[in-house]
Amino acid sequence: MKQTINLSQFRDEFKAIRPDNFSHEGLNELFEYLEECEACHASEMELDVIAICCDFSQCSLREFCDAYGIACEDNDLINAVTEYMENKVWFSLVEDDKEVVFQNI
Repeated sequence: MKQTINLSQFRDEFKAIRPDNFSHEGLNELFEYLEECEACHASEMELDVIAICCDFSQCSLREFCDAYGIACEDNDLINAVTEYMENKVWFSLVEDDKEVVFQNI
């Protein structure tokens, strides 16, 4: 038996189990992406907060560049992250383009 959840319930589950993994805006983007995946694959997904936190992350653009060894100046972080992630996995810039939510590589 599966239960359909809305965005508010999705955010509440993350805040209860993993409150520090994603921002409010990050969860909005992630929810939208996961719903699109369900529609594309025509199958329902079970909400597993821990598994999603293993598969997706959110961090600042500088943290992302440092973690993946991307050399760039602070004024070019958006371009560096976008170029690195393009055609690899899903990602979305959030928090006024200062952070990125992404599928772990």
